[in-house]
Amino acid sequence: MTINPFTTQGAFEPEATAAMGEAFDAACKELHCTGPFARVREFVAALIVAAAWQCELDPARLRMAALAGFAIAKSHTPRIAPKVARTAASYY
Repeated sequence: MTINPFTTQGAFEPEATAAMGEAFDAACKELHCTGPFARVREFVAALIVAAAWQCELDPARLRMAALAGFAIAKSHTPRIAPKVARTAASYY
């Protein structure tokens, strides 16, 4: 399970944060979102956290969840996360 019942509400266990960090680094590398793309990186992080809340701990699956969510947001630029999607769309 992702969340230890003995920790503060909403805290992830070390194994989960390690998997999330690995997934985040891999997704950002694949999207080439370094440097001035802070909003894109924040969006990728939020997608990974959302997947982790669903008890997904596999770094590859977390990465894929972030990339899929990013692709969906990019394809719906006017309606979903306008500032983040515009930043992402202008990058590609």
